[in-house]
Amino acid sequence: MVMVGRDGERARLSAFVRAPDGQALVLRGEAGVGKSTLLDLAARLAAEEGQLIVRATGVEAESGLPHAGLHQLLYPLLPDTGRPDEHWRDEYRPDDPRLSATARAAFDAAFGRPDGPPPPVMALGIAVLDLLSWTASKGRPLLLVLDDGQWLDGASAEVCGFVGRRLAGRPGVKLLVAVRADTASRFDTAALPEAPVGALTDADATRLLDLHHPELGRQVRGLVLEQAGGNPLALLELPAHLASGPGDRATQDLLGLHGVPLPRRIQEIYAARLARLGDTVRAELLRGALDGAAARPGDGPAPVARYRMREVDEAVACGLLVVEPATGELAFRHPLVRSSVVQLATPDQRRSAHRVLAQLHREYPERRAIHLAAATVDPEEGVAADLEAAARSATRRGGARMAVSWLTRAAELSETRVDRSRRLGEAAYVAGQADHLGRARSLALAAAPGADESPAAVLADSYLALYREGEVRATHRRIVAAVERLRDSPDRRPDHPDQGPDCPDEVLDRLVSLLLAVSQYAGNRATWQRTHEVLATLGGLATERAWMYGSTWSDVVRHGAGWSRRVERASAGLEEQDPWDVTRLAVSAYHLDVLSPLRPYLERVVDRELDTGAMSSGIVMLHLVLLDQLALGQWDAAERTGHRALALATERGHGLFAHQARAYLAQLAAVRGRTAEARELQAAVDAWARPRGIGFLTQIADAVGATAALSTGDYETAFLHAIGITTPGAFRPYAYQASRTLLDLVEAALHTGRAGQARAHALAARDAGLPDLSPRLALITHGALAMTAEDDTEAAAHYARAQSHPAAERFPFELARIRLAYGIAVRRLRGAAAARIPLTEAARAFDRLDAPAWAARAHAELRAAGVAPHTPAPAPLPLTWQERRVAELAAGGLTNKEIGERMRLSPRTVGAHLYRAFPKLGITTRAALRDALTRISQPTPTP
Repeated sequence: MVMVGRDGERARLSAFVRAPDGQALVLRGEAGVGKSTLLDLAARLAAEEGQLIVRATGVEAESGLPHAGLHQLLYPLLPDTGRPDEHWRDEYRPDDPRLSATARAAFDAAFGRPDGPPPPVMALGIAVLDLLSWTASKGRPLLLVLDDGQWLDGASAEVCGFVGRRLAGRPGVKLLVAVRADTASRFDTAALPEAPVGALTDADATRLLDLHHPELGRQVRGLVLEQAGGNPLALLELPAHLASGPGDRATQDLLGLHGVPLPRRIQEIYAARLARLGDTVRAELLRGALDGAAARPGDGPAPVARYRMREVDEAVACGLLVVEPATGELAFRHPLVRSSVVQLATPDQRRSAHRVLAQLHREYPERRAIHLAAATVDPEEGVAADLEAAARSATRRGGARMAVSWLTRAAELSETRVDRSRRLGEAAYVAGQADHLGRARSLALAAAPGADESPAAVLADSYLALYREGEVRATHRRIVAAVERLRDSPDRRPDHPDQGPDCPDEVLDRLVSLLLAVSQYAGNRATWQRTHEVLATLGGLATERAWMYGSTWSDVVRHGAGWSRRVERASAGLEEQDPWDVTRLAVSAYHLDVLSPLRPYLERVVDRELDTGAMSSGIVMLHLVLLDQLALGQWDAAERTGHRALALATERGHGLFAHQARAYLAQLAAVRGRTAEARELQAAVDAWARPRGIGFLTQIADAVGATAALSTGDYETAFLHAIGITTPGAFRPYAYQASRTLLDLVEAALHTGRAGQARAHALAARDAGLPDLSPRLALITHGALAMTAEDDTEAAAHYARAQSHPAAERFPFELARIRLAYGIAVRRLRGAAAARIPLTEAARAFDRLDAPAWAARAHAELRAAGVAPHTPAPAPLPLTWQERRVAELAAGGLTNKEIGERMRLSPRTVGAHLYRAFPKLGITTRAALRDALTRISQPTPTP
């Protein structure tokens, strides 16, 4: 088709296609304005340049299927696709050593292979970037063309946005997307460059109409130009409508649609043509429309078989279908034809079409579920079970919203009251975890009408009360009552006709998990004792996870022994667990100070959870990421994470999560010496949490007060805050900050002349076995013992144990404090020369951490030890080959696990290389790696 006008758009697309650098561009305009024609133009220009072109089309019927769009877009580039170009498969093998195992697993999962669960956005995005860069590196630039991007499924759109934002600096790869201006899509917030596509000018509209319909009379021509408003599709279709019937009647029909949006008017025109087709042809078109027939599969066959429309020449003849030149497949002339086909069909006709498509996709559970849900009217247990299975799959793919819809539909199709209630209860639970709390409440009531104390209702109401208002007292009592009712049920068989709205053991486990969470936030002895009493009465009904959470969330000093290894074992299969189960496990890991190995997974999936509406899980994941960043000294990143969590929680009205984020930001401000900010946040948290009895937050507030006071040298205030958490020489039961603030209390006591209390507290930590509970507690226990030692030999021994602990460098702030305290003691006992090494190490650590108050104290001690006050910073130390390579990969955004797979190292070894590289580069965060590597002139050494 000859393109008329569009000089500006053509020039921009020509420059886009011919640019040597990678980039992305989104074309945005109303339906029929010519976006697809501009995409065709870009593809032709790219072909003339010798570029490889891959095309895909968003399909409305597949917008709920994770990665359906990527099936189209990337399928031709992957191996074993049946493409005629055999050398691609020869060069790009699944076992290609240049591809990481993570990338191979990501493609296998995303493209429907059964080897593992679908990957999160970050992992798949990195794998896609690797694939595209590798493809372009073969000497043939690559253009990805995506039409109807507004219908792309959320997971695919997120990956496309991730990739599009990172194409700069990757020469030879471009992404061109077209979306409708009047339809919301993930590309609206993708932060990609955009080019608006507007209506044709009056002159160009006239030229286009005259070129295609020169036979029109003056009056009809003027009517078409007026009604089309410069929309190219309308200019082409309106004359055909006027010619299809008596002139006056067709003109009246057209004028009767005046004021109706133009896409709707064009749709009415297509509907009129469809109405003249036979029933058989319309049925074929309907199946094709509902299945995305002829959605562009790129250069190879579609990754999932689509319905092939047959014997539809009549539809081709009247301009509703066209034949794709490249593939010979039948395709709808325009997406508006597809919409008209669906809207014109009766409910029975649509159900019949969905039944055919469900059979076609019997090997693809989620696709089959979409069609089964739409095809079935009367209760049918087999269909309900299929929908339930698809919902479980969707939950682990980050599709909580779709899972709730499928579970609700499965409940409607259930044949028994028990199954209906069970599935509604499951839908309520998933909705609650996905932060749709109002929806969870309504589903829970539907699961057990009139039963406000049914397990599903208790779960829904308790999450609402806990997250929004921080209500722990009444919520705890209500959950305990629900657990005891379920425990004492006379017949606990799931198939019993009088059984409640969910599988008893499963709902019991959920109630117990929530009870433990409420107890953790309450953070007081009486609540935890009641919880443990209830847990003990459950016997074998309580799972190992319940005992793990009950032990690690309550009081690690008394109950945490032996759980670290079990937490590590449970962390081996995170991808196979529901996101809320992962967050609970990560909370246990935090209390045991072994959170870092779980953090890469949390960082990969947190965006997926937030973007798919699972706000509760997503915000908790952000809290956990922040806590690990805080522990590792990555304070700038921690601050960004904290403010993101605070904004999201505030927006959602989650008072508990918002104040939890404030508490963590207060801790960060305190260690950085920003005392005014720390105390302001501390006051806000304390004022909200203390009246509600949320000990978890009031303890943090007290800890913030102690740390902030220590930063300013106000040791008496620090001591008063510290003993508000626990008394010296003991660790208050169920006060989780009691062990975490060990150094604060000891240091404050020493500086206020309470050496005996400081020593008693350090010995209590040793006698309680804190060094065996977690690496951080081991570090600070030996540090406290070194600070309070009664002779130099004992102090040196404990200092050596602290400094040589394998995990010492993972807690740089605590380690620097121990070095500073030890250096001060050594200077007084053995003289200035002996103190210089620990004091220098402490000062450098505080400088790297950007903790100016602590750094000033360390530098003052150094001056007292005879070190010049302005000692120039040492030049960066040389990196080994492995350290340099690991740092480069980390700077490129890869996780420790992904780096390990590329370099055939364990993630632990990768972490060790990074922590040796950071001080050599003079940095403390991964975010600073790229600049640091750019600054140093050292060439990469030979291995």
